[in-house]
Amino acid sequence: MGFGFRKSFKIAPGVRFNVSHRSVGASVGVKGLRYSVNSRGQSRTTASIPGTGLSYTSTSGGRSYKSAAYNQRQKLLREQKEIMKQEELQRAKYEVDMFNNQIEVIKSIHKECDEHIDWQKISLYKHPYHIDEKGQNELNAINNLTNFKPSFTQKLFKSAEKEKQKLRDEINIAIEQDKQEFEEMTRTIKIAHKVMKQDVDTYFQVIDELSPLDDLLDFGSGFEFFIEDPNILEVDFIVNSKDVIPSKQKSLTKTGKLSEKDMPKTKYLDIFQDYVCSCAIRIARDMFAILPFKSVVVNAMDEQLNTATGQIEIVTVLSVKFDKNVLNTLNFDAIDCSDSMINFEHNMDFKKTKGFKPIEKLQLMQL
Repeated sequence: MGFGFRKSFKIAPGVRFNVSHRSVGASVGVKGLRYSVNSRGQSRTTASIPGTGLSYTSTSGGRSYKSAAYNQRQKLLREQKEIMKQEELQRAKYEVDMFNNQIEVIKSIHKECDEHIDWQKISLYKHPYHIDEKGQNELNAINNLTNFKPSFTQKLFKSAEKEKQKLRDEINIAIEQDKQEFEEMTRTIKIAHKVMKQDVDTYFQVIDELSPLDDLLDFGSGFEFFIEDPNILEVDFIVNSKDVIPSKQKSLTKTGKLSEKDMPKTKYLDIFQDYVCSCAIRIARDMFAILPFKSVVVNAMDEQLNTATGQIEIVTVLSVKFDKNVLNTLNFDAIDCSDSMINFEHNMDFKKTKGFKPIEKLQLMQL
């Protein structure tokens, strides 16, 4: 907050001398009509009708600069104000675009999915080394050496032999590359055979190495995986709604300025439900893509206040069993994720004005 200063002195009947922190000036006149002027070159005439509250004020003047430098400075200051205004409007638009994109991403998580892995096909892969043949990298390097023809410059500077030696060295490098590829392929083929035999430890190894849900960690979600039956995967994930769903909504005013208001509770809860269901679908899709499960059970968990104890607890808010064949029939670009839960066995207690209530997980022994 700034401090101001103003003092007025009567120096003659109808004449006053005025002093402020910005200028000095004088005013003359009688009741109903007064004229004033200050050191900044501004003048003001005020006319009023006593007793009516009606008045008219006319202001004119302002310091007039004759110097080109001063005039240029005033122009630059006006331009600076305009630039700052435009930057403020651009920033406001950016904030609103980011907010809208965040909401869209939250509702579109289920649309992303890892590529399907055909473990049966991988188990049949063969590297040239399997039949004692040269690898492709070595063949390419040998071909480069065989087809080498020195250029005019290389002949002129007698550097052809040096280039040939470089190509010979590249053959050795290629052999090493083929060896590494063979070892990696052999390892992958072994994993494929174990997957085909439904080896649970290998399932966990695949999940750990491929980390298909890593991008969901950007939303603060955490995951735990459980396998008792090799045909069924159970996944617990923490939704962290407070870190994901914005509590305020942003929009632009008619003048392009940023408007930030508390998000209505019903809208917040609606987005929260879509987020939870979208994550659940995405988890199931990724797990079906990388491993041959028949069913994936997803349990969404969140922090809630236990009003009986006054303590924050982790509770289950959604438990859903996804059947692979049914899930693959959905049009993921058109579904409402919350509505789509009706296609699967699930437990969910959600009220539009209160949100999720704690529920029991689906019991695997019953599935």
